[in-house]
Amino acid sequence: MKIQIKRIDKILPLPQYQTKGSVAFDLVARESKIILPFQPTIIPLNVIIKIPKGYFLLLACRSSLPIKKTLMVSNGIGIIDQDYHGDKDEIGLQVVNFSKEPVTVEKGERIAQAICVKIAKITSFIEKRALSKASRGGWGSTDKSS
Repeated sequence: MKIQIKRIDKILPLPQYQTKGSVAFDLVARESKIILPFQPTIIPLNVIIKIPKGYFLLLACRSSLPIKKTLMVSNGIGIIDQDYHGDKDEIGLQVVNFSKEPVTVEKGERIAQAICVKIAKITSFIEKRALSKASRGGWGSTDKSS
């Protein structure tokens, strides 16, 4: 698959897969930022990506980010829609610092990863009174021994 991309700062590298087996490509911080404790902050990732029709981009922090930087994605993941690619639609990662001290992210640091995911779009919702008489058991039901 080929993807159209625009870098904001041409000195920084294009996104890239780090190994042959990687399913996500890494994205870098466009600028250095100090992330204050418990204040959601957006880190610009230097790219505008034209996602192909029928796909979306799933954005997450690199797995080492919580351990190395005490940062995590504020809302768990990011979803980049296929129509988010205007001239000012730079992708950003919204993070929160869960430590008590400020954390610095350096320009060019790999902090996010993204996966291009195929969409199976629902065309209509059909409301029913009941879907099944049997219940699976609710939250935590698979942890209960039988």
